[in-house]
Amino acid sequence: MSDACQYFDELIGKTIVVDLSSRYVIAGTLIGQDQHYLVLEDADVHDLRDTTTTRELYVHEMGMHGVAANRKRILVSRTEVVSLSSLDDIIR
Repeated sequence: MSDACQYFDELIGKTIVVDLSSRYVIAGTLIGQDQHYLVLEDADVHDLRDTTTTRELYVHEMGMHGVAANRKRILVSRTEVVSLSSLDDIIR
């Protein structure tokens, strides 16, 4: 198993931050995935066009204060994902 696959498996059940190619950043609990989608629960879907804050500042604040969920469950298209990481890996 590759390191990437092992790391991904370790993220199941944890709160993750997903950076998308669009002006969205998403955070929530990763509960599953398939070849097309990531499945998250208790998720915050944040449109950066609705605020003057930067992506980096928003993610940093989320690391400090936690996720303000606005969706019970979502599917995130894997084609839009630029990066993902555990919220615990956000440098504070």
